[in-house]
Amino acid sequence: MANPYLSNSPQFGKAQPQHGAHFQPKGGTATVPQGYEPQFQAVEQSYYGPDAGPEHTGRMTYEDVIVRTAGMLALVVGAAAAGWFLIPDGLKMAALVGGLVVGLILGLVNAFKREPSPGLILAYGVAQGVFLGVISGVFEIMYPGIVVQAVLATFITFGVTLALFRSGKIRVTPKFTKIVVIATISYAVFVLVNLGIMWFTDIGGQFGLRSGWIGLAIGAFAVILAALNLVLDFDMIARGVKNGVARRYAWSAAFGLTVTLIWLYIEFLRILAILRNN
Repeated sequence: MANPYLSNSPQFGKAQPQHGAHFQPKGGTATVPQGYEPQFQAVEQSYYGPDAGPEHTGRMTYEDVIVRTAGMLALVVGAAAAGWFLIPDGLKMAALVGGLVVGLILGLVNAFKREPSPGLILAYGVAQGVFLGVISGVFEIMYPGIVVQAVLATFITFGVTLALFRSGKIRVTPKFTKIVVIATISYAVFVLVNLGIMWFTDIGGQFGLRSGWIGLAIGAFAVILAALNLVLDFDMIARGVKNGVARRYAWSAAFGLTVTLIWLYIEFLRILAILRNN
């Protein structure tokens, strides 16, 4: 039985001859009333056309996350190149501290915002890029080749972690999430304390409490912890795509991945420097 709304609605046309329309005899095929062809074609397209995908409904896709993450990393690399090669030597220390502080503030702001702000996320990428560029230049002068090694180690860790997550060998459970979050917060507090020790005391030398073999052990723990945070990032992205969250949250996913990759890079840079010293 035909839908009575579609049969009688003036928007779709009534099932009776109008404006010179004609029907074939019983047993034949009815001819679409003249003037109604576009309306019938639109209805037919709605019923028989392809289903609307996420790109048509404003939902986040993996492609959205990949594009925004790639853009963020390109911005970080560009800002890092500027910090490394364009900032005069006399201003590098100010740029280092400024990039670190501004990046930390913007990181906290973005982390606690309920809605993603692309402008603030991109500003975070610029600040952290300048910081990374200056500190990478310093480490490269002291330990030639260390930057390439740290970059390779970072992306190898990223690839291995992603492969393990996709294979199902690492599963995110509430207990897993709780442990990783508590460990990450505790480590962040330790980093801030150690940063204060490095700046205001002579304890431990160049890396504060993270010198020597103790520093290597802490660095290894930090790398594992950062990799576990990548797992949380991957799980968040997968659940977001599955649940059909709004496309704008692809910026949140890109921000989370960028933060963790920067963290990994810094840890590998520090570990390699300690190994070179030893």
